[in-house]
Amino acid sequence: IYSHAGCHIAVSPDTKYFAVDWLGVEVTRATLGIIGMGSIGYKVAQRARAFNMRILYHNRNRRRKEEEEAVGAHYCAKMEDLLQQSDFVMLVVNLTPETHKLIGKKELGLMKPTATLINISRGAVIDQDALVEALQNKVIRAAALDVTYPEPLPRDHPLLNLNNVIITPHIGTATVQALRMMAEEAIANMLAVLNDQPIPSEVFPK
Repeated sequence: IYSHAGCHIAVSPDTKYFAVDWLGVEVTRATLGIIGMGSIGYKVAQRARAFNMRILYHNRNRRRKEEEEAVGAHYCAKMEDLLQQSDFVMLVVNLTPETHKLIGKKELGLMKPTATLINISRGAVIDQDALVEALQNKVIRAAALDVTYPEPLPRDHPLLNLNNVIITPHIGTATVQALRMMAEEAIANMLAVLNDQPIPSEVFPK
């Protein structure tokens, strides 16, 4: 959020000086709470460890002890405990009936007023009306959203007019390399089916 706003300041024709008291929030040694520790959530934890972050996670199933130790992650059986302790809360869950509006007014109220909510999963995992209210009332400090519902948001949506939110257009996998790997994986699965072989990325294993 600060780098995005900082870019505006740096290129604005109205800028005459840079304010010395315009400060961001330190990531190093901050607490990151990951909700959804599947393969993507675990990769987030691996990267966060490089910043010496304290890592908490909440998941349907607890990871093996050696996996936790490899990234220094601590399991929170209750999501509420993670929300109360985290400086950054990242959503990395699938959208299911159980995770629809997983984060609402109650959950936002449990977060620190200095916390940032990050959503890289699906927009409907958050109650957007509750998020707008929380951001407007400084219940939480900020939000960073790669996903919304709908996508794109209507041009008059209140989220678009808040200065403590940054929204990107669902570009978490939008690199040349990632799209190539996704295409190659899809082709490998199709060839496996056609050749009556085990499917490498079977969604619903038999």
